[in-house]
Amino acid sequence: MIFTPIHTDCTIKLTRLNIIGKKPLWKKFIFHFFVREWEKVLFCVRKVFFKDFRPPSMTGFLGEYEATLDAKGRFLLPAGFKKQLAESAGEQFVLNRGFEKCLSLYPMNEWQPIFERISKLNDFDPKVREFRRYFLNGATICELDSAGRLLVPKNLMSYASLEKDIVLAAATNKIEIWDKGKYQEFFENFSPGSFSDLAQQVMGGGDNNISI
Repeated sequence: MIFTPIHTDCTIKLTRLNIIGKKPLWKKFIFHFFVREWEKVLFCVRKVFFKDFRPPSMTGFLGEYEATLDAKGRFLLPAGFKKQLAESAGEQFVLNRGFEKCLSLYPMNEWQPIFERISKLNDFDPKVREFRRYFLNGATICELDSAGRLLVPKNLMSYASLEKDIVLAAATNKIEIWDKGKYQEFFENFSPGSFSDLAQQVMGGGDNNISI
């Protein structure tokens, strides 16, 4: 017996069993065939109607990773941070001095609004000129190479006292790059009590009245 299913590109030869009490094979085939087809339909429906119902992505970075500088001053950007990059970030970054003895790594899409804001400050104010000079002097555009590495210029390495072992720590819209020893020393000298007082000062009043 030749049975041709709905799909015209396949012809399946089936032998019908004429045994009392047994379901013919062709009926079993039809049942399983349509079950599989409905599974495909349901999968497509789920893919079409539910693909946009995902938790909203978080803006900024979270995490802390260790890395190593090679002889040329390059380090591999951790995969954990690469996954958190916005689609609009691209592969270009700006590496700059941090406010402490560390470096700040900005994705280009995060650096641009900061630069635009600084460029609009009053140039006739000596404090503005001083801040702009210090903040922008040393800021360097860097790009991921084919191996996913970033190069730290020697002047910035010297500023942050980077040697070999470094720590990359999330800082909302940027990543701080620390010498591993100095990073550990920073937290060792910062007691839980000091952190509690700081949290109260920063987050405890005004518009920052948020429970943490």
